[in-house]
Amino acid sequence: MSGCYIDVDDGKSPTPTIRKSYDTVRKVINKSPSSGRQAVRLFLSRLWPHPLAVSKKHMMIASLGAGIGLILTSLLSHWVLGELNLWFVAPVGASAVLLFGVPASPLAQPWAIVGGNTLSALADVTVSQLIPNPAIACGVAACLAILLMFQLRCLHPPGGAVALTAILGGPTVNQLGYHFVLTSVLLNSMTLALLAILFNNLAGRRYPRKR
Repeated sequence: MSGCYIDVDDGKSPTPTIRKSYDTVRKVINKSPSSGRQAVRLFLSRLWPHPLAVSKKHMMIASLGAGIGLILTSLLSHWVLGELNLWFVAPVGASAVLLFGVPASPLAQPWAIVGGNTLSALADVTVSQLIPNPAIACGVAACLAILLMFQLRCLHPPGGAVALTAILGGPTVNQLGYHFVLTSVLLNSMTLALLAILFNNLAGRRYPRKR
C-alpha cells in the first residue's frame, strides 16, 4: 500500500530512512505515557499542602490564645449586650486565627482587625438597606468592603465574611441596622485585639509588629 510501511520479518531490513522514522515514532509513543504520568504527578504534588515551618510550641500558643481570646470576647460581649442582642459574630473566629496564629502578618495587626471588620460591617449594613436582592447585595458589599480596607490600609480577610453577615443574617441582624456595626462587630473586634496584645506579649511574641 502506498505511503504505508508494515514491518514484516521477511529477512530483509527496511531502508535506513524508514527504519529511522519508525524508531522515532516508537520512542515518542513509548515516552508519552510516562511524560503524561509525570505531569499528572507534578500537578497533584502542587495541590498537596506544604509543611508549616512552625514549632510545636508555636502551635500550642496559637491554639490556646485563639481559644482563650474567643471565650473571653464572647463572655464580655454577652455581658455588655445581653441575651436579647446579637452579641457575637462568627467571622471573629477567623480573625482569631490570624491574631494568634500569625501575629506578625500585616493582616493580623490591631488596626487591620478593628478597621477591617468595622468598615466591612458598615458596607454590609448600607448595601443591605439599598439592595433587596441578596445575591447582588453580597457581591456589592464584599466589593465595597475590600475597596475601603485597601484605601484605609486595614486589609483583613475575615472582613469579607463580615461584609455578608447583615445581608444573610436574617431579620434579627437587619433590625439592628447600624447598631450591628457598633454593638457587635466593633466590640468583638476591639476586645479580641486587646486580648491578642496581652496574650502575645505574655507569650514572648512581639505584638503589634514593628513597622
